Amino acid sequence: MRKLILFGLAVGILSSCEETYLPKPPGYNRIDLPSHTFSSLQGDYPYNFEYSVHSLVEPDSFNLKEKYWINLDYQGFEAKVHLTYKPINEQYDFRTLSNDAFNLTAKHQKMAYGISENVLVTPNGYTGVVAELTGEVPTQFQFFVTDSTDHFLRGALYFNTAMKNDSLAPVIEYIKVDMAHLMNSVKFFD
Repeated sequence: MRKLILFGLAVGILSSCEETYLPKPPGYNRIDLPSHTFSSLQGDYPYNFEYSVHSLVEPDSFNLKEKYWINLDYQGFEAKVHLTYKPINEQYDFRTLSNDAFNLTAKHQKMAYGISENVLVTPNGYTGVVAELTGEVPTQFQFFVTDSTDHFLRGALYFNTAMKNDSLAPVIEYIKVDMAHLMNSVKFFD
């Protein structure tokens, strides 16, 4: 009996030395998301809103003559929300501004798997339009909020990283919650 046990152990040890290699699927970085906490925008703007304290408010460097254009820089996520503001007047009427916003979203149709647009009314009585894009697109979330007579605020989320959007999905969803809060807290001033 003892020889049988020793023989079984020897066979087990020898057969366990053979290693079969199985490739591992690619992994994704772990992303720890902070709790949603908001602060009121400070400064001399014709609008106000609450934005995430995990983002940094900075002037837009793309068009320096537009003093009311700002970015919310999510430095830890390599993401920015670009916010542009235009007063509605003879030069920029509501139809032109809203058509521009829809056209900017439509430019991504070639790469997007889908674009979902929803219209909403904010708690302050403003109209908002949200466009969510799926697929490998440079912007996954765009919106505008307007009173349709005097003010037009547009936002778009962009990432400064080469990561695939499926691995960015938790961050995209996190920032979408922040943008929904921003939209619902917008107030315009005359």
